[in-house]
Amino acid sequence: KTGEPPLINGWIPYLGKALLFRKDAFKFLLDQQKKLGDIFTVHIAGRYITFIMDPFQYVYVIRNSKQLEFHEFADKMASKTFDYPALSNVKFPDLKENLHRIYQYLQGKPLEIISDHMMKNLQDIFEWKCSQATDWETEKMYKFCCSVMFEASFVTLYGRVPAADGRKVISEIRDKFIKFDASFPYLAANIPIELLGATKKVRKELIHHFLLQNMTKWLGGSKVVQARQDIFEKYELLGDYDKAAHHFAFLWASVGNTIPATFWAMYYLLRHPEALAAVRDEIDHLLQSTGQKRGPTYNIHLTREQLDNLVYLESALNESLRMCSSSMNIRISQEDFVLKLEGDQEVSLRKGDWIALYPQILHMDPEVYEDPKGFTPSRPISTAL
Repeated sequence: KTGEPPLINGWIPYLGKALLFRKDAFKFLLDQQKKLGDIFTVHIAGRYITFIMDPFQYVYVIRNSKQLEFHEFADKMASKTFDYPALSNVKFPDLKENLHRIYQYLQGKPLEIISDHMMKNLQDIFEWKCSQATDWETEKMYKFCCSVMFEASFVTLYGRVPAADGRKVISEIRDKFIKFDASFPYLAANIPIELLGATKKVRKELIHHFLLQNMTKWLGGSKVVQARQDIFEKYELLGDYDKAAHHFAFLWASVGNTIPATFWAMYYLLRHPEALAAVRDEIDHLLQSTGQKRGPTYNIHLTREQLDNLVYLESALNESLRMCSSSMNIRISQEDFVLKLEGDQEVSLRKGDWIALYPQILHMDPEVYEDPKGFTPSRPISTAL
């Protein structure tokens, strides 16, 4: 229609350009931008997604929060992906607001407590791994990061599984989690779970791990998870399976991005020995100033303030996120309306259309970042200065 962006339909019914987008979203979007300009619509898995590629126009999308809504979309997507009733369901009055208030346990002093537990659990895992090793072993780095970060996060949030095979149980949950996570982008893109092989079966098995009769056996869980349990118990119409699905969703939200972020940070630091040496020097200097040592017989404890003072480490982490992050910010058009942009541009949108911002295009723009494909660990520090 008049005023609407160019449409890229694709020849495959329903899927449209889903396969090309999934293969390499960055390249696909960049190619379309060169052909069609900064605004275009792509048919992906039954959805019409209008991409705004110019970062200077992002503010105009965010500013129209009434017409371009996010929370309802996120609620529906999470409900469908993790198999629990939508938070907006009238059967569960104020559930969304009650769960939102719980995030106070992830701020201030409660966050420091969780950080302390995470730090201790990470060191316990390394100590246990070293005690089990009889010689050097070779392992894929992503698998290593996943093993360490998943177990440490799980124990910190949900507690230890006291059975003799407790670590094995967590490993089984982790392996199923990896299988589910591989299908997550397809689920988020609205592809029916029935078309994704064993994903539906794996999701059901994962959710069953978080049934109340299992969680009550775990020891030393966090206050944030306990508070979520207490709230769920107040809703009689919320079934046991639904409550377990909420707990599984919280686990995914906790580690779904943490694991790849850890991997890419390690990857870039190991590929750049001078950056790794600078990070280690900064950490050693902090440990020395606090009277601590690193080694197999020493337990390290750093406060939130001390962690914040590791500016080079933070800068290296931020640079690795710039290099590898590929998330989309999505809004849903609540009505047919005309989105007014900078420079007297106007875009006609239809009710139900998705509007997407893809920040990685900005992260890899040579006009914004000099040599954007190069890892420069001090770049965020230099930018801040």
